[in-house]
Amino acid sequence: QVQLVESGGGLVQAGDYLRLSCAASGRTFSSYAMGWFRQAPGKEREFVAAIDRSGDNPYYADSVKGRFTISRDNAKNTVYLQMKSLEPDDTAVYYCAVKSAWSTYYNTAPSAFGSWGQGTQVTVSS
Repeated sequence: QVQLVESGGGLVQAGDYLRLSCAASGRTFSSYAMGWFRQAPGKEREFVAAIDRSGDNPYYADSVKGRFTISRDNAKNTVYLQMKSLEPDDTAVYYCAVKSAWSTYYNTAPSAFGSWGQGTQVTVSS
């Protein structure tokens, strides 16, 4: 079982930058694709970005494309989400998750991901 711990959230102003980190422990981190999701109050959890085991082929939700960048450092067992030009609509709890081995890489449903972290709050003020 993989344990995930997110960090880096906070309160920022529109247009600002944040970098979220997700530290993994347990099973071999480099064996799994990873993803970031977010959930705003009263809304369903939504896909943000994903990256494959080697750090290649990242893909993003249309709402964050061009503003967010996902990356990973397998030597540090960590996946990152760099967020620039933040908008109030980006306000949410952000979660990282391990892609389940049985799912296809481009499956963005939350059910396609297994272990989840506890989340980190990002609040963007206007």
